[in-house]
Amino acid sequence: MYLTKEGKAEIFAQHGGKAENTGSAEGQIALFSFRINHLTEHLKKNRHDYNTERSLVKLVGKRRSLLDYLKKKEINRYREIIKVLGIRK
Repeated sequence: MYLTKEGKAEIFAQHGGKAENTGSAEGQIALFSFRINHLTEHLKKNRHDYNTERSLVKLVGKRRSLLDYLKKKEINRYREIIKVLGIRK
């Protein structure tokens, strides 16, 4: 498996405040970004894996909706997570 329990806890600790804070929008966005990057690398090698491509599109949509929520509720947290993860140019 590409992401262990400890790896997830580390992502949430970095971006969500604590490792136990798995519900924070920043932590979830960071986890989705990690998974999106992993699936993108997989699709570069396996161009005809359409199931993975569909999963990637769904993940991008979920991340986008969380980012929209964060932008609407707290613009400063939105700007910080965008800068840290390097999602926008």
